[in-house]
Amino acid sequence: MSEQAVAFDSATYRQIMGNFATGVVVVTGLVDDQPVGFAAQSFVSLSLDPPLVGFSPAKSSSSWPKIRASGQFGINILGEDQQKVCADMAQSGVDKFANVHWQLGLTGVPKLDGVLAFIECSIEDEHDAGDHTIVVGRVQDCACVQGESGPLLYFRSAYGSFV
Repeated sequence: MSEQAVAFDSATYRQIMGNFATGVVVVTGLVDDQPVGFAAQSFVSLSLDPPLVGFSPAKSSSSWPKIRASGQFGINILGEDQQKVCADMAQSGVDKFANVHWQLGLTGVPKLDGVLAFIECSIEDEHDAGDHTIVVGRVQDCACVQGESGPLLYFRSAYGSFV
């Protein structure tokens, strides 16, 4: 089978991918005793044995290189009532933690208050993926924090929740 050159429309591709609903997480780290974080919707469980998770920060991220240097990160799974937290963490060039309450997890990464669950990881591996990087983390500790609320979801460029 021969390959044919096909005109690719990135706007259409983005719209099509928006039809896949995802949960939203905040990836956190502690750098020079200061919290660092960013919102991500690319989080996935990869393996139970060994326990591995993954996410994909953009190569343009200014937060990920700082967290990478620490060798560990936290995954904060956001609840349906945390859209404001997500918006704060999606900003660039501001103090993302100014209005966000947090505490240190067992391995020393920031755990945001009110999240559904929290996963602490060491960096296992990274893979090039176009304009993003695929990060594989080995789970060091994890806990469900909130049991009653639903997840914050992202679908067609809008936030939502289970009904």
